[in-house]
Amino acid sequence: QVQLVESGGDLVQAGGSLRLSCEASGINFSFYTMAWYRRAPGKERELAATISNGGNTVYADSVKGRFTISRDNAKNTTSLQMNSLKPEDTGVYYCTANRWGRAYWGQGTQVTVSS
Repeated sequence: QVQLVESGGDLVQAGGSLRLSCEASGINFSFYTMAWYRRAPGKERELAATISNGGNTVYADSVKGRFTISRDNAKNTTSLQMNSLKPEDTGVYYCTANRWGRAYWGQGTQVTVSS
């Protein structure tokens, strides 16, 4: 049974920081590329950040320089450190595990950034 369990979503003030975490089970974690997607209210889903099994990272232009994705293969976890948060960062954030075109999704966690 594959499970991705997210935590860390909260209501924060603009300029503040949050750290999202995702714990995976039921997969060979080290083989998977991990990614964080987000969906702002009324907008299309966006790929915010990804980290390969080898540690290579890619960021959306909208978050580059402010967000950092990481992984800990010993703990089967991935994290998204979010700094200098803006109101437009508000949305539901989803953790995904990806391999050979197959993606597993977490339940999502709400991030709200107030003006």
